[in-house]
Amino acid sequence: MKKILTTVAFTLVLSVPAYAEAVQDHYKTVTKRTPYTETVCNLVDVPIYGSVGGGASAGDVLGGMIIGGLLGKGITNKDNGAAAGAVIGGMIAADQNQAEQGIVGYKQEQQCKNITRYTESSEQVYSHSTVSFYHDGKQYQLSFKK
Repeated sequence: MKKILTTVAFTLVLSVPAYAEAVQDHYKTVTKRTPYTETVCNLVDVPIYGSVGGGASAGDVLGGMIIGGLLGKGITNKDNGAAAGAVIGGMIAADQNQAEQGIVGYKQEQQCKNITRYTESSEQVYSHSTVSFYHDGKQYQLSFKK
């Protein structure tokens, strides 16, 4: 439809006298973004892992041996049962009070990462032109590209 109207307008212009009032160039602003990489560094706290707690004390192991010895003697009614119970009781007490792994402190460490940033620049570029003209007392305006 646009092509038909443009063709008809040009045909009329060519067949009947018309005069152009003005030809005007139009520009638009184009913003160009240019990427660049920037390295950013920060100090961060990094955990230090180690043994937390003291493990089994001598008193814990001795208490386990005494209880184990009494239970071993009471169950078997023999001295060998008491000795075996004492050894097993001491081992259980030591196992239950083992030190656990956990955070024992922090150290500061520099960590860096690359970040993409942009610079922007603007420039005026040609967009299109328009011509204004009168034909039979009526004003017309057409857009075109050079």
